[in-house]
Amino acid sequence: MTAAPIEDYALLGDLQTAALVDRRGSIDWLCLPRFDSPACFAALLDDAEAGRWLLAPANGEPCTRRRYRDDTLVLETEWETPDGTARVIDFMPPRGEAADVVRIVEGISGSVPMRMDLRLRFDYGNVAPWVRRQDGQLAAIAGPDAVWLHTPVPLDETGSRAEFSVRAGQRIPFVLTYAPSHCPTPQAVDAEQALRDTERHWRTWISGCRYEGRWDREVRRSLILLKALTYAPTGGIVAAATTSLPEELGGTRNWDYRYCWLRDATFTLQALLGTGFLEEARAWREWLVRAVAGDPAKLQIMYSVDGARRLPEQELPWLSGYAGAAPVRIGNAAADQFQLDVWGEVLESLHLAREAGISVMDTAWDVQRALLDYLEGHWSEPDNSLWEVRGPRRHFVHSKVMAWVGLDRAVHTVEHHGLDGPVDRWRQLRDTIHREVCEHGYDREQGTFTQFYGSQAVDAALLLIPRVGFLPWQDPRVRSTVDAVQRQLSEDGLILRYRTEAEGRVDGLPGGEGVFLACSFWLADALSGIGRVTEAEALFERLLGLRNDVGLLSEEYDVATRRHLGNTPQAFSLVGLVNTAGSLTGMTTTTSPHTGTGISAN
Repeated sequence: MTAAPIEDYALLGDLQTAALVDRRGSIDWLCLPRFDSPACFAALLDDAEAGRWLLAPANGEPCTRRRYRDDTLVLETEWETPDGTARVIDFMPPRGEAADVVRIVEGISGSVPMRMDLRLRFDYGNVAPWVRRQDGQLAAIAGPDAVWLHTPVPLDETGSRAEFSVRAGQRIPFVLTYAPSHCPTPQAVDAEQALRDTERHWRTWISGCRYEGRWDREVRRSLILLKALTYAPTGGIVAAATTSLPEELGGTRNWDYRYCWLRDATFTLQALLGTGFLEEARAWREWLVRAVAGDPAKLQIMYSVDGARRLPEQELPWLSGYAGAAPVRIGNAAADQFQLDVWGEVLESLHLAREAGISVMDTAWDVQRALLDYLEGHWSEPDNSLWEVRGPRRHFVHSKVMAWVGLDRAVHTVEHHGLDGPVDRWRQLRDTIHREVCEHGYDREQGTFTQFYGSQAVDAALLLIPRVGFLPWQDPRVRSTVDAVQRQLSEDGLILRYRTEAEGRVDGLPGGEGVFLACSFWLADALSGIGRVTEAEALFERLLGLRNDVGLLSEEYDVATRRHLGNTPQAFSLVGLVNTAGSLTGMTTTTSPHTGTGISAN
């Protein structure tokens, strides 16, 4: 049994890790105890022997329908069979003593033959545990990991399979519990009470949403999924729940996204602040300050959920990869790249939090001063860009623009918040960078800003030039750049990050990729900003239509096959949806102090 299409997966989560379950009732991905731990179900990146948990009718057919219960992360999957109708209710309760995955089989009509197949494989499918029965239940142990399965259904002689029938009105629980193997056996949760607690948790949380507009349901669902990517103990938000889902079917652009990218901070803060989630914004800002504290020369573009820096990249040769897309990678070598724009993104994020009235940590301005000192000395160096290219470093225009942003926000902070700093020097350097970008990053012959100095190609990051306040939306250079990006990077109306084959393969990687969904949301913002609102709304509606049946968006999309690509669910895509919905329904999402910093209702 091979992995399902990426768009066939739904998400379960407990704010410390996440599971993916497909339309056939198979949980094919789960890392325990946290997002970046080794997977105990890794069928997503190989086959069933790499670990999965199937619970479904015995006929093996995909579900008839599925949905999340209202504004929760409780998934209901239904099958209509010749024998009757059955439902599986899947969820992960808020983390208590241990991590739990709860599945309740409910009979709706008739009597439906069901089967359960639990294949635990620790260390990304590499280690089969010692499985034994313990008081009629299953216990599985391997090295540091232990899992228990509690259910009233009799298990077969292997202790990990069962065949049974569910009749109308019956509810049969299955509770999978994880704990470190050296710890005492945890008490299993009561499935029905856990269901009530989980529903209450999500409904209480989303009740804090302050978004009101045309796309209320879509925004609320995206916020719930974004919250599910939050690591509650620290406030960090992972880029996605998965690793190595390919950016091209069968390709090698397969990366680990189970970490926290500093670049995402600004967009995430905008989404959270703009919808009323100040506590989440505060927690994310505080995670950010802790992560970047220290030598600014050693600032990384990403960190683990607890702020750890070492994310060595390695390949797992025993996994064949999603639909054969190898290699499977864990860790991410891009953490060691020099990406100049990140200094600007961090400074922008801290500025945005301050402008929104989030109480300032004592160390926040000290951290900003240290980052500014480093930026002053290194802004003129080439870098690897926000696209994490693995080719030669270049003078990427977006990177220089974000260096300008960092200095611009520092000037604003001193002038409007009374903090100390060499504002005259910062102001002079800010203006120097602005002049250089307009001289060397703009191709007058083509009438567009370019991906890097001396290039004739464009990239989607150029759409952010007016959004950060570098130039106003009405500037003719902005309008012509938006036109050029739309013309040169469009694939059936959606936007690529850049042309991978352009400029001698600037990213240094083989193969191609799909359209980048976050960039397509940026285009909708840009079209609205330059006055093409009807076109912007049509693009946004189309992007909403790319979500799967339960609202998930991955990183990319293949317009030819109409398939999701890349890791899922992707925080950058979800944040793009929330922010674009806000801008199109009367919420200003600019971050420029020259045009009104932050997000405010109009």
